[in-house]
Amino acid sequence: MTLNKGFKKRVRARASKTGESYTAALQHMRNESASAPTSGPGPDHLGRIDPNFLDALAAERIPTPQPIRIAVAQANSTSDPRDRTALRESGRVIRSLMDEAHEQGAVLIHFGEGTLCAPGKRIMSSDPDRLTDADWSRFDWVAQRRELELIVKHAANLGLWTVVGAVHQLSAPRRPHNSLYVIDRHGQIVTRYDERMLSFTKASYMYTPGSGPVTFDINGVRFGCALGMESVYPEVFMAYEKTDVDCVLFSSHGPNASFSVQVQGHASTSSFWVSYATTCSTEERDAAGVAGRDGYWLARCTGDQPAIALAEINGDEQNFARPWRRKARGDSLWPVPISSRMTPLQPGTRSD
Repeated sequence: MTLNKGFKKRVRARASKTGESYTAALQHMRNESASAPTSGPGPDHLGRIDPNFLDALAAERIPTPQPIRIAVAQANSTSDPRDRTALRESGRVIRSLMDEAHEQGAVLIHFGEGTLCAPGKRIMSSDPDRLTDADWSRFDWVAQRRELELIVKHAANLGLWTVVGAVHQLSAPRRPHNSLYVIDRHGQIVTRYDERMLSFTKASYMYTPGSGPVTFDINGVRFGCALGMESVYPEVFMAYEKTDVDCVLFSSHGPNASFSVQVQGHASTSSFWVSYATTCSTEERDAAGVAGRDGYWLARCTGDQPAIALAEINGDEQNFARPWRRKARGDSLWPVPISSRMTPLQPGTRSD
């Protein structure tokens, strides 16, 4: 804790000196630390590593504030965007789960893809006899906007950060984005993440892809966003690791056991938390939950009804794996560059 307090004092001192916000000063100092050289030699030609080098590596960790509690939600949503009653019910369920998260001391609640409405591809198809371009005039934008306004207001009343999936309308003739709205505790939409790696159907008939990653900070803990089927793309999660994200909020729709396994893999290989929000499921293996930095589930939703699960995101825990893996990926650590170490085997050759 002493180290943590000292670091925060340095961040505040920089913010006071430069006029930056605390978040901007924190990011600057994180970048400085990440680019600073490590004292101590790497391995010699026999692969032996000076123990002092490992001590210096561990000391490079950047401290973060106290743990924060997050809630991950499972909830069903309508696939028919023309059904105003169903949209209202989705909004009601979302606000009810927000209440529960607040009562349990959560700072943030994370919902799945299309929590308000996940439009069905055949319902949206402009040709009833085949799958083709979506007819977005069928979407009740007024009803969705009304529910979003109520959610934003409720987030402010509770002082609860809320990340919720919805369709984001663009001006015609552009297709909309499949998005996550990030609402802060004051009831402001501070950013929006648009799904980038679309499925074939989404890209061909339904949505406009997003253009970049999104991160935001709560009390010094950094979050990133992923959506849809992006768990199948390791590069999405690896990019967030490079920007010092502590937890990725991954939202999907529909039970998918492979997504659950992929979430665990990304959490373990990147040494960060991954929150997986999805729809309700009768199978435990498909349930929404939060995976820890070791890839094991810290908490999972239970039952086939709307529910939340709670987990602590503690960026102040020791994390030896993450800085070591960063250095192992760099050419400066080893006598042989990584490009040579990773040369693929030719057909018919042996690795020994």
